[in-house]
Amino acid sequence: MGTIVIFISIILVASILQTSTGFGFSIMATPFLLMIFHPHEAIQINIILTFVISVLLFRKIKSDIDYALLRRFILGSLAGVPFGIILFISINLNTFKLGVSILLLLLTLLLICKFKVKPTKFRDFIVGWISGLLTTSIGMAGPPLLLYFTGTDTEKRELRATTLAYYIFIYCVSLITQIIFTGTDKIIWQSSLYAMVIVILGLFIGQIIFHKLNQRTFRLFTYIILSCTGVYLLVDSLSTL
Repeated sequence: MGTIVIFISIILVASILQTSTGFGFSIMATPFLLMIFHPHEAIQINIILTFVISVLLFRKIKSDIDYALLRRFILGSLAGVPFGIILFISINLNTFKLGVSILLLLLTLLLICKFKVKPTKFRDFIVGWISGLLTTSIGMAGPPLLLYFTGTDTEKRELRATTLAYYIFIYCVSLITQIIFTGTDKIIWQSSLYAMVIVILGLFIGQIIFHKLNQRTFRLFTYIILSCTGVYLLVDSLSTL
């Protein structure tokens, strides 16, 4: 019963964050799903549910998408996917957790320090490449996109829309790649199916929150999510060394 409550709580909070910010599901869900599932199960559940959320929201966000940028992200990610699956196959769980925690904390620090970057087509491709690599290796496509969008002062509606549209592609490709190279199992699909009702509730709540968030609150929300998740993972990984 305790495990079920934890699972429901993780999925609900992560779904709300994904809907209201465009990036929160993988950052919130993957680290905490590792408390319940093996790494490949946690990552594939995250991939399936993020894909579903993005598809369900597409009609609402399609008018805010930067399609030229989206194409460059997609092309870059295709080059990163193979490297990500190699990394996933060769890494152990503790190193996995430690790496994710450092990534999240570094990202938070750069955002707080008001990291700025000038967008270029080449940088768009590089961000897509890093995102593709991270998706197949740790199930997190969002961190490089979030840093890039924040560093270029992208408005929250465009950030959310372009990110969610990109997720439809990259998480579909990553799921297929994961299944081909690492397989899948019944518990992944059963857990994802059970989570769908919770995801729908999270979508409803997240839409309400999104319309009430101003740009400043949106950024503060981002810092809190990233730092709390990063600290939790760092403590957890160091405690098992």
